[in-house]
This record gives sequence, structure tokens and C-alpha cells, in this order.
Amino acid sequence: MEKQTTEKSLRIQTSVLSKIEKRVLIWLAQRQPKWVNSDMMTFLGTIGALTIAAGYILSNLNINFLWIASLGFVINWYGDSLDGTLARVRHCQRPNYGYYLDHSVDAINEIFMFIGIGLSPFFDIRLAMAGLTIYFLLTINVSINAHLKGEFRLTYAKMGPTELRIIMIIINTLIIYWEALREQMNLIGGILIFLLLTTYIVTFITDAKGYTKMDNELKRKKKSNATVNP
Repeated sequence: MEKQTTEKSLRIQTSVLSKIEKRVLIWLAQRQPKWVNSDMMTFLGTIGALTIAAGYILSNLNINFLWIASLGFVINWYGDSLDGTLARVRHCQRPNYGYYLDHSVDAINEIFMFIGIGLSPFFDIRLAMAGLTIYFLLTINVSINAHLKGEFRLTYAKMGPTELRIIMIIINTLIIYWEALREQMNLIGGILIFLLLTTYIVTFITDAKGYTKMDNELKRKKKSNATVNP
């Protein structure tokens, strides 16, 4: 399903790879078979999330199953990123249905992925659940801003979902080939979670100040109108 908030919401995508990714996605969307639609791409994204979870869980048996998890990140990116692009390229957006179903499925996919990571031998399940919680807080913040000020911000600190997927693929590869790193993954995971939490706190404070300013300006306008039209 296509990624839209409302037709009036401004999509803000300023991640490191956003310009290149946009061109690649349009190129891919233009070459999809006619029988492929946005809902199929969304379902493919879920297949990717399940593949990620399976790869991490199976790494308890053999570390090379992390390659399956990395493949899952690619599949998830392909489906999750192309669903909206495909709809826009074909001019068949469904803003309300797309927004509702897309974000509902995204939340389910994130649960699959974080649980899978937490059930691997490299990350503590408690850290995974903390990461999932903070990720949800950031996602909720995006939806609130889309509703209150018509901005659908897809990135934080030049980082978006695509960059996070690439980071996880790199981490998986390092774990496979760098044995000494395996015992340090909870520490690395903790650092990543701390950075996510810091990002959320800074974003929350910045947005709160911005909304306070908006409310104060609204009060001044109302007071000014009341003075002009007693």
C-alpha cells in the first residue's frame, strides 16, 4: 500500500542516501510488471521482516544464517520502499487506505524484526525490546507531526530506515567474520539504543518548543483580531 499521510502533508526525506534511493526506486517502479501492485509490495516487505526474524533466530544453530537475516533486510527494503513509489509512478495513490494500512503493517513488521534480533545469540531480548519501544516512540512522533503541522519527517540526523537496514547488514557481516566482536554486541546494541533515545529526547524537546511558539502566535493573532473587531 502506498505511503501517504494526507494529501496536504509534506514528506521530508533528508537522509544520506535519499536522492540516490529515490532515483533507484523510480527506475525499479517503472519496470515492475503490470500485474504487480502496491499491496503486493507491502506483503513482500512483511516476507522480508519474517526472513530477518528467521535468520536471527536460526543463527543460534549456525552463524551463517545471519546471511539470511541480511537478505531479509534487502527484501524488506524492496517491498516497503516500492509500495508507495509504485503507486505514485502509476498515479493510483490511495491516501487514506495507504496511510492506515502501511503504518499498521510497518508496526507489525518491526515487532517481527526486533523479536528476531532479541532471540539471536548476540543481542539480549531486553535490549531488543527497549530498541523497539524507542523506535515506536519515534514513529508515533512522526505521525503526530504529520497531523499537527503537516510534516511527514522520514529521517532523523540524516538517518532513515534505509540507512538503518544497511547498518544492520554491516553489523551482521562483521559478526560472521569477526569472532571477537560477537561478545560485544550487547554493548554495541546498548550504544545504538542510547543514540536512538537521545535522538528522540532532542526531537521531543525541539518539537515541544516549536508547538509552544505556534500556540503563542495563535494567541497573539486572536488577541489582535479581538482588538480590531471588538
